[in-house]
Formats: sequence, C-alpha cells, structure tokens
Amino acid sequence: MIEYEVPMPEHILVAVAWPYANGPRHVGHVAGFGVPSDIFARFQRLRGNHVLMVSGTDEHGTPITLAADKEGVTPRDIADRYNEVIGDDLRNLGLSYDTFTRTTTQNHYHVTQDLFQTLYHKGYILRQETLGAFSATTGRTLPDRYVEGTCPICGYKDARGDQCDQCGNQLDPIDLIEPRSKVDGSTPIFKKTEHFLLDLPAFGEQLRTWIEAQEHWRPNVRSFSLNFIKDLKPRSITRDLDWGVPIPLPEYADRDDKRIYVWFDAVIGYLSASIEWAENRGTPDAWREWWQNPQARHYYFMGKDNIVFHTVIWPGMLLGYGAGGHYGAGRAKLELPYNVVSSEFLTMEGKKFSSSRGVVIYVNDVLSRYDADALRYFLAIAGPENQDTDFTWAEFVRRNNDELVATWGNLVNRTLTNVYKNFGSVPQPGDLSSADQALIAQVEAGIETVGKELDAARFKAGLSEAMRLAGQVNIYLSDQEPWKVIKQDRERAATIWYTALRCVDTLKILFTPFLPFSSQHLHEYLGYDGYIAGPLEFREYTEPNGRSHRVLTGDYETWVGRWEVSALPVGQALREPKPLFKKLDEKVIEEELARLA
Repeated sequence: MIEYEVPMPEHILVAVAWPYANGPRHVGHVAGFGVPSDIFARFQRLRGNHVLMVSGTDEHGTPITLAADKEGVTPRDIADRYNEVIGDDLRNLGLSYDTFTRTTTQNHYHVTQDLFQTLYHKGYILRQETLGAFSATTGRTLPDRYVEGTCPICGYKDARGDQCDQCGNQLDPIDLIEPRSKVDGSTPIFKKTEHFLLDLPAFGEQLRTWIEAQEHWRPNVRSFSLNFIKDLKPRSITRDLDWGVPIPLPEYADRDDKRIYVWFDAVIGYLSASIEWAENRGTPDAWREWWQNPQARHYYFMGKDNIVFHTVIWPGMLLGYGAGGHYGAGRAKLELPYNVVSSEFLTMEGKKFSSSRGVVIYVNDVLSRYDADALRYFLAIAGPENQDTDFTWAEFVRRNNDELVATWGNLVNRTLTNVYKNFGSVPQPGDLSSADQALIAQVEAGIETVGKELDAARFKAGLSEAMRLAGQVNIYLSDQEPWKVIKQDRERAATIWYTALRCVDTLKILFTPFLPFSSQHLHEYLGYDGYIAGPLEFREYTEPNGRSHRVLTGDYETWVGRWEVSALPVGQALREPKPLFKKLDEKVIEEELARLA
C-alpha cells in the first residue's frame, strides 16, 4: 500500500453564487455555480478539512419585482415560491450545503446594514445625485443589467448598463448608445435621484496589488479583473425600490422609496449565511474560524458574468470593513477570497439559454427523467470549466452510455456480480503477481493525482484521470479473464477478483465528489455501513421576529468517507449488487428535442 502524508486540517470556505429566486434554475446555472462547488466541497470534506459551504436564494432587486408584477402577486410571494423550488432542485442534485438560506432573513438584514453603516462612517460610501434609469412603461427603476445598448468604447451592440462583456470596461446605463430596456425594449427615462455609491477607486491600488499576486487564479479571471480596475468608478449601491434591505440611516427610517441594491446585499450573503450557520448550531462565534482566520482558504464559485463582483467589488467592501463594525468587533479583519472559480457559459443545442425564449432545460425537468449522477457527470466532464461549451442531448446520451455506463458502470457491475455470485464476500487472495501489484499501485496513486487536480479546481482533469484508472482496471480484467480462470484455479481467480475489488473500492472514493449517489450505493454493495455521501435535509428555523424559513444542510461530520486508499477487509460480506447507472435509449434524443420544439 502506498503511504501518503496526511496534511493538517484546513478551514475551507466554499462560497457559492446566490441564484435569483425569480424562477426555477436551468442546467446552465448549475453548470457554473452548482456542480463545481459541490465537487470541491465533497473532496475537501473527504480530505478531513473543515468545510463551510454557504449560499441561498437572492430575493431582492428588480428581477423579483418584475416577476411579481407579471403575476399580480407580491415580491415575497415570488421569493417564497422559488426559494422552495430552487432548494428542492439543489437537494435533488446533491449539492451539500452547510447552509443554503435566503436574503430575506432578519439575520441577513442585520449583517448587510452593519456593513453599510461601517463603510459609510469610514467614508467609503458617498452620497451623490445621479441619473437613474427608469422604465418608460412601468415607471419602475431599471437596474444596470436590465439596460442594454451599444458600448461607447468598442461598439459592441449588446453591452450591459454595468459593463461591456466584449471589452471589459465598466459602464453606466447613461453611457450606452441607444439604450433599451431588456424587459420590453423601450427607451429608458433618465431622472435625477440621490443615491449612495461605494467608493471603489479608494481601494484601487490595494486591489491591483492583491489581484496581481493571485497567480493561482484561472487566467481569464485574473486578466478580466486587472482590466476592470484600470478605470474604477464609484458604484451605486442603492436603487429607487420598495423591496430590499432598508437603508440604515435616520433620515431614511420612514422612507419606503429607496433600498440597498441587490448586488451589494447579495455578496454580503456569504458572510451572513456563515453567521446564520453558526447561530443555528448554537456556536455563534464559530463563523470566525473561517472569516477571521488568515490560514483559512475562501473559494468562490460562479459564472463568468459575476467575476468582478467577487474579484473587485466584494474584496473592496471587505478591505473597507476591515476589523470594524459589529462583526469585526475589533478582533481581526475579514479575509479576502483565496480563489475565484469562474466557469464559462453553457449553451443548449447551439443557442444561449433563455427562459423567456424557451431555450431552456430546467434542473427539475432533467431530474424527473434522469439520474442526478448522469447530469453531474456530463457537467463535470463536458461542462464550461475553461471555455463556453454546448449541451446537446446527443452528447448527453453518448457520454452517459459510452463513458459512464461502459467504463465505470461496467467495471463495478462485472466485478461485484462475479464476486458476489462466486464468493459472497471479499475473497482471500493468494500471492499477488507483479501485474496485480502494479494495478493496485496505479489506482492508489490516483489519491494523489486526482486529489491534486481537485484541490486546484481542475474538475474535468480530475474526473478524466479517475475514468482513465477505471479503464485500466477493465483492461486488467480482460487480460486476466478470472471468469475463465476460476474453472481451473479458484485461488488465482480469487486473487484477481480481490485485486479488482481493492481497485474498485479506491476508485469509489475518487468518484464520490463527482457521483455521490452511485458512490454511496457502491459503498453499501461492498459491505460497508455509514455514509460517504449521505442524505441532505431541510431544517426549519424561526427568527426572533417570528418568521420561519427552511435551510438546506446535512450532518457531514458523521460521514465516514476519507480521501485514502482502500482498506477493504478480507471476508467482508458483500451485499447483492445492482447496476449503478442506466443505459439510455437513443430515442431519448428525439424525444427531448421534440420537447424543445
């Protein structure tokens, strides 16, 4: 057995982008913030690290009010409905949050207002009269991202009111040439209004020095962020809305026409969710072990359209807050991100995902017909980790059948079926041949090689290596032919099957972060008890104001899995195995395409 040095446990914060609660999430969303973050969190837990994975539904801002207006209900009605829908989808997909909450909690309001007040009193939030964009049809404010037009710098036709995705420059809606409302295409009306702005230029040099030192970031994240800070401007953090976190200043106490804007309070959610988690556990200061610990590592997961919020704006807010405010409490500053793991875009059948245009595959729709691990496998092996990629049903079926089923599923099925039928338990091996020993050593080396890729957030490379190792075990079995050997030499056949079982048991751990549901089944088929990837659960919590909300969480400290090689004991009774994965009929492709028509 190969010996590996076990590192001291680290505190790892897995901060996952907050999905808007204005509708169900589609597979393009979870390809960015969802599956990658869960793979990472599960791997770090298996390594024995102290993981805190937090997020929730983002429930403020114009997207919520627009959905509410369209249906003739209140914004809270929309938020309540889609918090439940999204939470159910994420649980069914196996996303192992320590706390998946929401931004309409009393706790989140307190934390957001504390950061606002602290930054304001330190002089990092400015008052300024600005030109705000309002809808010509409804009179409601239009957030920057709901105004599109031609970029005045590079001429890109579909620049947003906050930045141009083509040249990367920061913009304001008023800067756009021929601006239009993304909601209905009307020309916005610009009116003077007082707003509060975060003084980003005050942190420009600190941010530049910090970003330049982050050589472990993905190249696109680092270069995009450095380009963005070349022309930093104060950024508005309030909007003319009646839905959102109230402005915590005396003169706004009785006003119902202005709120803290959604992007400001959403990034604060990473901190507020951590504080909520600690409070819910009865250890109210436990969050400090991550946020005020210089040795802790913070990883943020999102799509590429959210990069600057996590590499520039949120770090600027953290720098300004420092060790101040109620939560800093003079103890220590709040830590900056260690890595910002941004994914590119996932398209569908060659088109950009768009719920409004019907170009969409909702998570709950996929999971109603296919196993979660099949979707997780596709998004990990063929997702938009480093470049824009396309989801097609033909490729989904091919990957499932030719890779997941034919390689890993086939190895598990023929190994466990034969051993269960012929021995019933882990067989006593004879002397291991050089081929046996070489195979075990090669698979056990995957603990280090796959682990290195996952720790660096290179998920496709890690999964590809695990699949390659599974393929090597298949080749070994085909060469050794234990189903034939057993007719003449039962001891040698037992040794071959023992070797394969040991490899399957180690591979089980390598696949667990990617394929938690099937890995747990395999764990049980191999005769183990306990969870390496157990059930997730919802818990209901009542706030001091009497309002209750549910949180997605789990008892991860009780799980028994470890990122280490197999210690499968000889004689351990196996349980009757079943196939881990389902082969899909080719007609699935036509059926799914017909649903999109």
